[in-house]
Order: sequence, then C-alpha cells, then structure tokens
Amino acid sequence: MRHVIALDVGGTAMKGALVGADGALLHRDRRPTARERGAEAVIGGILDFAADLRSYGVRHLGEPALASGLAVPGIIDETSGVAVYAANLGWRDAPLRDLLATRTGTPAALGHDVRTGGLAEGRLGAARDTPRFLFLALGTGIAGAIGTPTGIDPGAHGSAGEIGHIVVRPGGIPCPCGQRGCLERYASAAAVSEAWARASGEPTADAADCAKAVEAGDVRAVEVWQQAVTTLADGLLTALTLLDPTRIVIGGGLAESGETLFTPLRKAIQDRVTFQHTPALVPAALGDTAGCLGAGLMAWDLLKESAGMEETP
Repeated sequence: MRHVIALDVGGTAMKGALVGADGALLHRDRRPTARERGAEAVIGGILDFAADLRSYGVRHLGEPALASGLAVPGIIDETSGVAVYAANLGWRDAPLRDLLATRTGTPAALGHDVRTGGLAEGRLGAARDTPRFLFLALGTGIAGAIGTPTGIDPGAHGSAGEIGHIVVRPGGIPCPCGQRGCLERYASAAAVSEAWARASGEPTADAADCAKAVEAGDVRAVEVWQQAVTTLADGLLTALTLLDPTRIVIGGGLAESGETLFTPLRKAIQDRVTFQHTPALVPAALGDTAGCLGAGLMAWDLLKESAGMEETP
C-alpha cells in the first residue's frame, strides 16, 4: 500500500503516522520528545521514530514509504529545510530535512507545525473548499496559518501567521519575545490556565477547569474567561482587517471548550467590526491529527512536484 511517513513534533511529545495517498492514517504512534536530554537527543529521537515508522510500513504495508514529512515548532526555513530555532527544544540551525531524508532514504519535507496543521484543515478539515482562511491554534502560545488559493503562506522569512505576538495591550504583561502585551499572554490556553490558577487559588487549575467553572456560573471564572475572549477578539479584529478571510478556524486546547468559547467570541467580534466583513468562526475538525496529516500532505506534495504524481489528497 503506497504511503508516506509523517511526523509532528511538539514540546513534550511527538506523533508519527503513515499516511496514504487519500489522506488516510494507516498507522499512528506517539513518543515523548525527551527534550530534557537536550537538542541532540531530541533530533536523534525524531530520526529513530522515522526509521521505525519506515520499518513498520515495510512489514505491515508491504513496501517502504515513498517520502517523509516533518512538522516542528519554532522558526523554520522551509526552502533550505533548516529548523532555525526552537526555544522549547533547544536546537539552532538544525538541517532536519536532510537528516530525515538520509535516515529514511526518502525525499523529505520540513514545515512549521501550525502551518502544517492549517494545511490539513484547509484540504481535509474545517476550511476545506475555502480559498482564504485563517487557522489559529490556541495552546501554550498562539500561532496562525494563513490559507490562500495557492496554499499556506509562510511569509517572506517564514514567520507569517505569528498572531500571538500582535500587541493588544501596550505596556502589558511581558512576553518571552521581548515585547509587552502580546495576545498570547492573555488569550492562549496557558494564559487562561495561569489566570484561573491565581483567581481560584488552585495552583494546578487549568483552562479546561476554568471553562467548566464558567459553565457552572462561577463569577471569578467568568471574569477570567471574558478577559481572554475580549482580548482574543481584539487580536482577531486586527487579523481580519489585514487578511480579510472568509473563515477563521480555531483549534488547540482552548477550542476544546466548544461553544463556551465560540458563542461569546463570535459576539465579541461582531461587536468590533465596522467596515470589515465578519468571517465564519468555526472549530477545527481534525483535532490532534492535523499536524501528522499536514506533514503527510507535504510529503505527497513533494512527490507530486518531483515526479509529476497525479494522486495527492
């Protein structure tokens, strides 16, 4: 069965899959990233995982993978295939594309984790058949992928879509990026978790707990949640003014609260628009499989470009 290797690497865990030509996940696996052992160990673990996925394909699907795709966080130079920097994983200027190609014996593609997730949502998920959209991941931070009729736009230097670093509260909370008042310091899942832990007096409380408390009518939780929603709406107003998307797709941990997030966020956006067109605001459809699916799509695209294949998802 024809397939490609797909890897989605996060700060604490990495997901792997074998993806068929129709976008089907033929095999899935998961391993720790082991970042506590340093960048070299993380890279070694990625390559070992890829090699094991290749071996699985040979044993169980009857042939080796045709190509490989790898999605990682941080700053990526997709043209050269170099992972320039990832604060959580510790590497700098890692030639991951060439390392992956050598280890698997396949052509390889390297992409940014959120942009690959956006690629999957655009082709297979909540933004399918939507020429212009914004995919937003609300997790530890906030990052976006800009969908266009020709694909996901990485920008001139590989940093397009970093909406989490739009300054929405000038002079506000310091951000690791060096600015103050960035969107992700108020409206990411991590920010909501921190705010709710303080407000509730429970050090281990997180954003999911805050959402449950909102649904139960806890006034402290409502205040924390409303601050996150209004700040997110401010950031999204800037994004839709600049990008004019027809649809905004939201995924990540905060989106798992469902209409507890989406109902007030839709209203907050509607209250802010003047001349702008209000986009559809919908939850992501692919969940935690989006990264692997996107990495698989990159691999199939690479084959199409290099060999003129017709059968890509």
